[in-house]
Amino acid sequence: MKILVIEDNVELLHDIRNYMEQEGHVCEIAPDYHTAYMKVGIFPYDILIVDLMLPDGNGLDIIRATKKENIDVGIIIISAKNALGDKVSGLETGADDYLTKPFYLPELNARVNALYRRKVYKGSKEIIFNEIKIRPEKHEVYVNGQLMLLTKKEFDILHFFVTNKNRLLTKEAIAEHLWGDHIESADSFRFIYTHLANLRKKIAALGGKDYIKSIYSVGYKFTGLE
Repeated sequence: MKILVIEDNVELLHDIRNYMEQEGHVCEIAPDYHTAYMKVGIFPYDILIVDLMLPDGNGLDIIRATKKENIDVGIIIISAKNALGDKVSGLETGADDYLTKPFYLPELNARVNALYRRKVYKGSKEIIFNEIKIRPEKHEVYVNGQLMLLTKKEFDILHFFVTNKNRLLTKEAIAEHLWGDHIESADSFRFIYTHLANLRKKIAALGGKDYIKSIYSVGYKFTGLE
């Protein structure tokens, strides 16, 4: 999953990012309101982790902006404020959950995973698309009941495709989703082609169909439709 952490405490910001990346998530950061507002408006995220008190604005305004623009994203507020009124305001504005500082990173991760399951998997711990079954929390994929061995990037790209089935995904969107803030490390889209070629071979080897449709010069679509 792809997460944006909006937090002005630099130490906490990087602690959260490092922990989330260790848990297998793509995690981007925004240390202030301006950066957060720009990123939310340009890039798609699955989860926003939002601090209320920012040096140049209020986290609640970020949440209001996502609702006004109908951006489909899960939102968890993290704040040192523990007043009932702050929690109510945050939840009524559109947040899905509220965690008071200080907190343990494993608890934050558990809440992120639970929120993602509710929004994307409708509470289930697995995704099924025809003969393909994905267990995200275990990073496991089965094709026709057989475990398919994948690299992390191969798993990430298949998971991204399945959770966005029947949608056109540009090469830029795929690259940005896989690499996040580290996209500058990639000098071209060749790594996408390599991952897709390997993924197709592994699915075919287990008797699966090729649902990855190339859209010339634009990107790809994962679909069972011809």
